[in-house]
Amino acid sequence: MRTLKFKNHDEMPAIGLGTWKSGKGEVGNAVKIALNNGYRHIDCAATYGNEAEIGEAFTEVFSEGKIKREEVWITSKLWNDAHKKEDVIPALKETLKDLQLDYLDLYLIHWPVAFKRGVGFPEKDDDYLSLEEAPIIETWNMMIEAKKQGLVKHIGVSNFSSMKLEELMEQTKDIPEMNQVELHPYLQQDDLLEFCSKQGIHLTAYSPLGSGDRIDAMKAPDEPSLLENKVIQKIAKKHGASPGQVLIKWSVLRGTAVIPKSTNEGRIIENIQSMGVNLDDDDLKEIASLDRHFRYVTGEFFVTKGNSYENIFDEDDYKA
Repeated sequence: MRTLKFKNHDEMPAIGLGTWKSGKGEVGNAVKIALNNGYRHIDCAATYGNEAEIGEAFTEVFSEGKIKREEVWITSKLWNDAHKKEDVIPALKETLKDLQLDYLDLYLIHWPVAFKRGVGFPEKDDDYLSLEEAPIIETWNMMIEAKKQGLVKHIGVSNFSSMKLEELMEQTKDIPEMNQVELHPYLQQDDLLEFCSKQGIHLTAYSPLGSGDRIDAMKAPDEPSLLENKVIQKIAKKHGASPGQVLIKWSVLRGTAVIPKSTNEGRIIENIQSMGVNLDDDDLKEIASLDRHFRYVTGEFFVTKGNSYENIFDEDDYKA
């Protein structure tokens, strides 16, 4: 398994199991299947609503003794309603309690957006906190404090543009170690990848297969399918692989981590076996031509009339 190496020599397995959209009653089993079939990287988040079940799975697997806690890289994320400095550590401790862990390997600020305490998703402008009320740097300083307390080993962000990263980096010497963002052949984000590489910030690719199982309200009309793309299917056939395996291996070859989600045993195993797929230069050139800057996760679910987060990714061509 390829790994991403951190400055303190910790290594994060490049392929992890994503748990977004994995429902209660199935996510725990998916985690156990993954760990028992070679995964050593599990990606979680408080807002997914399933960390308690994942925690039960962790305890069950670790208690069997075949896999040790320190052998598994576990990530979670701070939700948007806990950005105020007094809320960060309590939110983290709640996640640790749910996951039945003493520490996380990686903790991320989930979005560069702040809500009032208790708000899951905003319904009105008043559900938000302004950047003056909850400055990102104050949230970040508490992430640093969590690391000092030994509650987390590494800290980072998610869904941050290079502009937002630069703004944060101007205010701290402890820069993010990770930025988890949407990455796939339709959204290759070469500029962000280059920027983060130069700054020593790792990237994790979410929705690497196109997130086709997300709710209809989050989908665009007639959105393109990655798994049904003819170029991806042709390359998959050439290598005797599945389209999903091609997409996962593409992310790994770019030097990023990647967290495909599945609760299906066969698919979970198939996804990690993508390490055995050997894409060549011709394959990579063809995949590079597929970039259309298309987002499956647009951030539009944060938009309310009049709020200041309409252009969350800092893009000139954003259409809300």
